[in-house]
Amino acid sequence: MAQKPSIPKGTRDFSPVEMAKRNYIFDTIRSVYALYGFQQIETPAIETLQTLMGKYGEEGDKLLFKVLNSGDYLSKISDEELAEKNSLRMAAKLCEKGLRYDLTVPFARYVVMHRDELQMPFKRYQIQPVWRADRPQRGRYREFYQCDADVVGSDSLLNEVELMQIVDTVFTRFGIRVQIKINNRKILTGIAEVIGAADKIVDITVAIDKLDKIGLDNVNKELADNGLNSEAIEKLQPIISLSGTNEEKLYTIKNVLSDSAIGLKGVEEIRFILDTLKVVGLNNEIQLDLTLARGLNYYTGAIFEVKALDTPMGSITGGGRYDNLTGIFGMPGISGVGISFGADRIFDVLNTLDLYPKDAVASTKLLFVNFGDKETAYCLPIVNKARQAGIQVEMYPDAVKMKKQMTYANAKQIAFVAMAGETEIAEGKVMLKNMVTGEQKMVSAEELIEIVK
Repeated sequence: MAQKPSIPKGTRDFSPVEMAKRNYIFDTIRSVYALYGFQQIETPAIETLQTLMGKYGEEGDKLLFKVLNSGDYLSKISDEELAEKNSLRMAAKLCEKGLRYDLTVPFARYVVMHRDELQMPFKRYQIQPVWRADRPQRGRYREFYQCDADVVGSDSLLNEVELMQIVDTVFTRFGIRVQIKINNRKILTGIAEVIGAADKIVDITVAIDKLDKIGLDNVNKELADNGLNSEAIEKLQPIISLSGTNEEKLYTIKNVLSDSAIGLKGVEEIRFILDTLKVVGLNNEIQLDLTLARGLNYYTGAIFEVKALDTPMGSITGGGRYDNLTGIFGMPGISGVGISFGADRIFDVLNTLDLYPKDAVASTKLLFVNFGDKETAYCLPIVNKARQAGIQVEMYPDAVKMKKQMTYANAKQIAFVAMAGETEIAEGKVMLKNMVTGEQKMVSAEELIEIVK
């Protein structure tokens, strides 16, 4: 007996209904991006490892899926290297390419390669899958889609404001109540300075970023393990546990960072973003959260994260400013800021909260019953008229029992069924049945189109 096929862990098949839901997510995000003047691009699924490695920190590099070279990939490996069984060293020779880990680094590479063709500031969005060799768990997959929007070539904080408006608009349209968390890497750098641990900024931010997952005691233990002395850890405590309104937090942290120029710069950037958002107004809460660090090394200014309020789930949107990213590809000085919607997590949240509109998952709206060749020949011109009017229509392909055709209509949640027998054909009409109410009546082709639309 043949072995039953399977798919890799951390990946999923999507049924027609699930694809309809996913397309609703993509179309909603795409339409909001377009409202703000963003243009769509795509980049290859595979990039050179030279492009990808070293951009996500040590942990990120470990999660890259590497692609074996084509042909006789072992020809460059000596017998001694094979005997050593050093997989990391061999991977450098066996693999020149990898699956993209996110869309931001490929975008930075795109900007550098196409700089002469781009009008700055360049506002792009990108909706494509990414891959991470992570341990699969709820809300975490090895293959998943990201829906990114980025602006490069502008230092203006109005870009950050606009991105927060996009986040707010998207989740308002989805009907998901969210909390938007905001912080600034300059503030975190300033904190590291004032506690006397400026060289430990990465260790501090990586540890603080885990506060929600591992708790304060374990964060403090990780900080100590990374070489922070007890005095520095003690100075961090009131900052980590800071509470109150956004204004109260800014006032406190401004006093704490009074001797740090970069820290005060971060405070002023956050203040501008929050004050401007008050003017434009948001439907969802935005909260200054000093424990928000985001582990990726390339963020340099404002950082964002979004969490759903009505169901437990990790971050469903994140991003920030990454002024120096294109510098790693030989083009310093181009500022950038972006966000990324986690489409797969949003999919799970919408499923959990049952927030999909009915018309988002319905496909066919009208089914014509097949009674035989003569009846089908009569119905097909009406089917064509309905399609020309923008109605999603099917003609059942086989002249099988009526019960089977109606079961098909119910299974696909088709709202209307049309039938034409001798009586209907003689009168030049069809019998139209509303599958929700059970009501049916004889109508002309024009009346059918009007009712179904």
